[in-house]
Amino acid sequence: MRGLAVAVGSLLLAGGAVLVVIADQERAAALDEVKAQVVKTQQLFDDARAQNLRLAEQLTALRSQIAEQDATLSDSTGFLQ
Repeated sequence: MRGLAVAVGSLLLAGGAVLVVIADQERAAALDEVKAQVVKTQQLFDDARAQNLRLAEQLTALRSQIAEQDATLSDSTGFLQ
């Protein structure tokens, strides 16, 4: 009886150890997946920031152009021409 208890206890211990190892591997895989997603999101964020800067430069140029055209249109005396 004692031998059976030792055998069953050993099997349970081995099974528990296997479960801990598998859970740790899954946790490590999930962590790697999250890190990859963070890198991907950071790249998307950097790309969006660069595009926003380009658009801001274009907007500034267009605003300057509009201001010049507005000044020309509001010059009723022809002084600015």
